[in-house]
Amino acid sequence: MVGAPDWLTRQPYAHRGLHDGERPENSRAAFAAAIEGGYGIECDVRLSADGRAMVFHDTDLERLTGTAGKTAGKSVGQLTAMTLLGSNETIPTLRDVLAQIAGSVPLLIEIKSDKDTNIQRLCRAVRRDLEGYPANVAVMSFDPRVGRWFVKAMPDLARGLVITEEGARTLSGAIKRRMSVRHARPMFLAYDIRDLPSRFAAGQAKRGLPLLTWTVRSAAQAETALECGAVPILEGAGVAAWDAAS
Repeated sequence: MVGAPDWLTRQPYAHRGLHDGERPENSRAAFAAAIEGGYGIECDVRLSADGRAMVFHDTDLERLTGTAGKTAGKSVGQLTAMTLLGSNETIPTLRDVLAQIAGSVPLLIEIKSDKDTNIQRLCRAVRRDLEGYPANVAVMSFDPRVGRWFVKAMPDLARGLVITEEGARTLSGAIKRRMSVRHARPMFLAYDIRDLPSRFAAGQAKRGLPLLTWTVRSAAQAETALECGAVPILEGAGVAAWDAAS
């Protein structure tokens, strides 16, 4: 199995960019601030109705745009015309974000899926945009089908499995996590900070899987990440705590 690239763990990441009251999450302004601060960037991707990879977190549009409806029910033209609440920013495509970053900092793309998502169509959309992108980029997902798809379609692309133990701290939950790792064949894990330290995460790290952790929002969580040897994906007060400790 090809291992994770060295660049993956050299720096912390800004969760959905460096966003605040003026810069919405997953916006070009938030990504620009992360680049200026020297952080890697983590972003989310969903599929538009017409098969484009969109940088947007939620299944529904309401929280971030004030517009009712499903993200997957709108075309790329409709989505890119929507303004993110509290700003003049609009929803970017993945292609827009790749052009903006242009290799200046590493990028983690979390591919979001639901039970009715067409995984093949979603992953193909991401692959189309990534083809020819020469810089440091990785994909990751809670959905082990995503990792499995990229094993076959882009085996050299860094890929990760996102894991939370919330609501599944049982024997059956542990078995499911092991099966997910086996199916996804990740090069790294992105683990819920609330679960660290974790026996499962530590065991996978001993097997050679680098550990990232989300979402680090406080000084205490930043300290936990350090103690567990996990690279933090930061937000809010977590960014300030990390900067103060660096």
